[in-house]
Amino acid sequence: MARQTNTLFLEQWLRTNIGGISYSGSGHSSLSTSSSSARAIIQAWSEIRDSLQNQTFNPLILQSLKTLLNSQASLHVADPQAKLLLSVLSSRSYDLPSESYPILLRLLYIWVRKSFRPSTVLIDSAVDVLSHVFATEFGLKKSPSFLAEGILILGAISFVPSVSESSKIACSELLCRLLEEDYELVRLGEEIIPDVLAGIGYALSSSVDVHFVRVWDSLLGIWGKEDGPRSTVPTALMILHLVEWVVSGCIKSRSLKKIEAFSQQILGTSKASYVPFALVMVAAGVLRASRQAANGQGLEFVSRLRISAENQIAFVAQQLVSETKGFINSDNDPANSLLRQCLSLALARSGAVSFTAPVLLCLASALLREIFPLSHLYMQILQFIHSSGSEFDTNEIKRHLDSTLFKEAGVITGVFCNQYVSADEESKSLVESLIWDYCRDVYSGHRQVALLLRERNNELLVDLEKIAESAFLMVAVFALAVTKQRLNSNFSQEIQREKSVQILVSFSCLEYFRRMRLPEYMDTIRRVVACVQESESACISFVESMPTYVDLTTWQDFSSKQKMGYEWSKDEVQTARVLFYVRVIPTCIERLPAHVFRRVVTPAMFLYMGHPNGKVARASHSMFVAFMSSGKDFKDERVSLKEQLVFYYMQRSLEGYPDITPFEGMASGVAALVRHLPAGSPATFYCIHSLVNKANNLLSDANALKADDWKNWQGGPEPCKKILELLSRLISLVDIQVLPTLMKSLAQLIIQLPKTGQTMVLNELYAQVAESDDVTRKPTLVSWLQSLSYLSSQAKMEVFTSKEREGKENSASSGTVEPQARL
Repeated sequence: MARQTNTLFLEQWLRTNIGGISYSGSGHSSLSTSSSSARAIIQAWSEIRDSLQNQTFNPLILQSLKTLLNSQASLHVADPQAKLLLSVLSSRSYDLPSESYPILLRLLYIWVRKSFRPSTVLIDSAVDVLSHVFATEFGLKKSPSFLAEGILILGAISFVPSVSESSKIACSELLCRLLEEDYELVRLGEEIIPDVLAGIGYALSSSVDVHFVRVWDSLLGIWGKEDGPRSTVPTALMILHLVEWVVSGCIKSRSLKKIEAFSQQILGTSKASYVPFALVMVAAGVLRASRQAANGQGLEFVSRLRISAENQIAFVAQQLVSETKGFINSDNDPANSLLRQCLSLALARSGAVSFTAPVLLCLASALLREIFPLSHLYMQILQFIHSSGSEFDTNEIKRHLDSTLFKEAGVITGVFCNQYVSADEESKSLVESLIWDYCRDVYSGHRQVALLLRERNNELLVDLEKIAESAFLMVAVFALAVTKQRLNSNFSQEIQREKSVQILVSFSCLEYFRRMRLPEYMDTIRRVVACVQESESACISFVESMPTYVDLTTWQDFSSKQKMGYEWSKDEVQTARVLFYVRVIPTCIERLPAHVFRRVVTPAMFLYMGHPNGKVARASHSMFVAFMSSGKDFKDERVSLKEQLVFYYMQRSLEGYPDITPFEGMASGVAALVRHLPAGSPATFYCIHSLVNKANNLLSDANALKADDWKNWQGGPEPCKKILELLSRLISLVDIQVLPTLMKSLAQLIIQLPKTGQTMVLNELYAQVAESDDVTRKPTLVSWLQSLSYLSSQAKMEVFTSKEREGKENSASSGTVEPQARL
């Protein structure tokens, strides 16, 4: 919090409190980073003194003044030097150039603020000189910097405790007149706004209160005048912290008369000239100051002041809600946009306030329209692309990413959630609907924009996704608040399940933007999934929210040309959403009726088994495993569906193997189906038959190559070896009715292998059977392996005999005789 005793230059402090946004310009409003040497400073004072003594204006004086200005950060102006400056200002011997007045006023300001106790006589003289300058010179040589420096020095003098009351009143009077008559100059040079506000702050903190309300009227009304300065977020933030500084000083000095006047005439009434955004920031500044004071002093009048400030914020919020008729989608008024931004920043910087429905609604509106304006940006980009076909200007989005509003999104989200927790049921339901609808809009909009920009403007897409990632964090934090409020004994099971499904669907829409492991997200997922999996109706409701096969494979809103070019596997936003469903559905699959799984889940599951991303394809296989493992009762329709699905599962898996289908996913699916299908199921026989055919095809391809690495099994084709490995593992898994068929087919495959491969596969089978404790099938497998070993050795012998016979024939035809023949 600002303490007046520690704030030397108020305008500097205001600049540091606007989130890194700086007002820069050609004026003298900000302290220079350059510094002159001590010798140059002494020389500058000497030149000014000589010029005054000679009663002639030396052009070098202006340069001397600039030398002093450049050293203002370290410059100390004593009373004699201040007297010299006043003499220059009041001299009638020469006409000062316009540029010199702001510098002279700035140097006098440094004198007033840095002097421990400036001479009261000199101060009174300064007031007279300033009054004369603004009466005679300002009208001819007015400029934004002249105005700003004048307001600054007048306010600073009125703030000095030792100054006479008459001088303070004179300064306040002149300051008010400048604000009322020459406010349009502020619009011409907006870099001077911090200086103007600082001068107002000093005047409001003066010990005299003759013009107290009049100064407040200027502060709150200047922004609404036709030629007045523009209303901006940086200005609003400076108003907030200015009021914090002023009010904290009033509280500390127990200026009860001022506080009462402020509470009744500023916060307690709403003049037509007061601009709403400024009122909100004033109230927020009061809340910041009162919170600090309440922590240390617990004063009753501070509590009353705080109540007045909260009421003022609620009043402005109510006016905004009434004007926009509830919410947001058709409200494009820049003034309302600024007001939403200011309301959210005001509450973020002033701490918790009592719940009111308008404030909650305004915060929701600010989050969805101003802080995360994705729907608006998507619409702009799509319209721009379709109308012009040229590149969209990314500067707007970059400026938003750098803005104070976006950087404080986390704090604003926290305030929003606190308001939600205290809200009534109607307000809670309303903002929940707004957030969930927003998630669906972001999903739909980002799909379109991502598909259009992926190869066109990746930089723009990256910036959009930065906003979307932060929006996901906001939704995750809000969803946790909803979970804590709704998923408890105060609500019926039906309501709890409804809210859980809504959260899951919303998370699915934003899954693409989940780039980190967020504790709030994980906690929410665990709670809502636990709630959904207890109810069949909730499971069905969630599953049926999944995009249909037609939605997944076509894009209805595209033009005919774009439809032809749409590839579902390249739609990353959609893929992320489907992956979310594929991961969540297995957790509640026991409650999911078979006909719903067939109608809704199966098409997407089989489609994404062919996705080129291995992670996505494996997840789809895991879904199949979960369904095959579910429902232990063999008398329901689920068993029939399992058997039906196996036929297409094997086709879909093997047609993409090894290029697309991940072996681990397919192996887990095969293991699940042989474990969970009824004994002797035709689907199991079909599975074995399909694997054997695939292995035969791979063997044929390898034999056709006649490569050396095929003869050496250790370097042989991996896809074929993995299929053989899978078939070998199945001898311990298939039921007894299927085992003979598997053994026969596997034996035929092994005999076709090179001798090295046969040896290695047989050794692995022997080890597998030796480790088995299945007393039912082990004797059969031992006998089978012995027969297979014999057949393998016979095959090797035939190969050797054939080669020997071929060698003899070749020798005879060439007229040579083998050594053995001669013997």
